[in-house]
Amino acid sequence: MPELRRSARALTRLWWPVALAVPLGAVAGAGYAVVSHPSYAANSYVVVVPQNPGEGSTAVNFAQAYGRLAGQPQVLTAAAAETGRSVAAMAGLVSGTTSPDAPVIDLTGTGRTPESAVQAADAVAKSLIAFANTSSKETGVKLVPLAAAAEPDAPTSPSAKLDTAVGGAAGVLIGALVMMTRRRPGAPASGPASEPAVAPETGPAAEPDAPAPPRPRAEEPAGEPVKEPAGPAAAKDPAAAGQPQEAGKRR
Repeated sequence: MPELRRSARALTRLWWPVALAVPLGAVAGAGYAVVSHPSYAANSYVVVVPQNPGEGSTAVNFAQAYGRLAGQPQVLTAAAAETGRSVAAMAGLVSGTTSPDAPVIDLTGTGRTPESAVQAADAVAKSLIAFANTSSKETGVKLVPLAAAAEPDAPTSPSAKLDTAVGGAAGVLIGALVMMTRRRPGAPASGPASEPAVAPETGPAAEPDAPAPPRPRAEEPAGEPVKEPAGPAAAKDPAAAGQPQEAGKRR
C-alpha cells in the first residue's frame, strides 16, 4: 500500500496539468456549442446546357468558369438587391462548387435560419443564370435551374460532439505544454550552470618523459677497503691472475 500511494502521488505531481486541462477544454467546447448561434446551409443547383449537340466538354468547361464567378460582384449585385443585403455580406454567405466531369454548379447559401439560407442560395442561382444567359450567343451554352434549394432540417454548426472533442484535444495540448515548461524537482532555479566536479589529486603526476631521479648509493662500513671489480679474465679464472707474479719471482 505505501508503494501504491507513492506511485499515485508521483503520477499526480507529474500529470496534473493534463488531468486538469482536458476536462476544462471539453467544458469550454461544450459551452461554445451552447452559446454560439446556429448556422444552416441550403444548396441550389444550376446546369449548363450546350446549344449544339455533342459539346458536352464545352458545357463542363463553362460550368467551371461560371462556378468561379458565383462569388463575384457582377453576380452578387442582383442577389444582394433581392435579399436586402450588401454585396460583401452575400459574398460571405454564398459559395459555388463544380464537378470536373458534369456541367453542374452547386450554389451553397448559409444563414442563421433555414429560410435565410434558402433565400441566399436561390437568389444567387437566379442572378447567375441571368448573368450567363446574356452572352449565350457568344458562348454557345445556356444556364437553366436544375433544383431549387430546400430548407435544411438541422444546423451545420455548431456541433456539440465536435466542439467538445476539439476542446478536449486543446486541453491535452495545453497540459502537455505546461508539463514541458515546468521546472523539474531538484533542478536549480536560477544562476549559472554548475561546473563539473573534478576528482581530487592524490599526488603530483609524474611526467611521462621526465627521467627517474638517481638512487643514492648505500654507505659502506668503515675500515674495509672498497674492492674493485675484477676484469673479465679474472672473473673467469681467479687462479690465473696470480700466475704472472709467480713466474717473475722464479726468474
